[in-house]
Amino acid sequence: MMKRSGILLVLLGLALVLLSACQPVSDAWAAGWTEAAAHDQIMLVRAVPPSLGQQRLLSQSGVYPDLAGFLRTRGMPDFLAETSTHNRHFLILYYLNARRAYSCRAKAASTRQIEFTGPYRITRREDRLLREFRQQAAGRLAAGPAASGAP
Repeated sequence: MMKRSGILLVLLGLALVLLSACQPVSDAWAAGWTEAAAHDQIMLVRAVPPSLGQQRLLSQSGVYPDLAGFLRTRGMPDFLAETSTHNRHFLILYYLNARRAYSCRAKAASTRQIEFTGPYRITRREDRLLREFRQQAAGRLAAGPAASGAP
């Protein structure tokens, strides 16, 4: 259990350092993003317009039926972090209003099973940082294509 908590803390730290994928999906694809680019990123999950995080979460829900059930029960998170290490796939789901995060780990590369741990408390610093990123994404959206560098 202690080892699992340590891994989670490292993944949470990594995810917070890599806060950069809050653009709409169209912006992400225009910038040449691929599925591999979503790894080691924390992404805003927004339905309208669909964010890269929303698309990745829906895609992963198709791969992992237990994730789809989890999302039906708890709802969509505000942010999704995605990474892989030692041939294991990890997702971290951040729910800002509840100030909680859940970690999901694929049991093996060849299975469609995923296990969940949590909830883990989101620290005040993490909460503040994630809310700032959400505000920045909303600002870019309100400013239109000129703010994202699109023609």
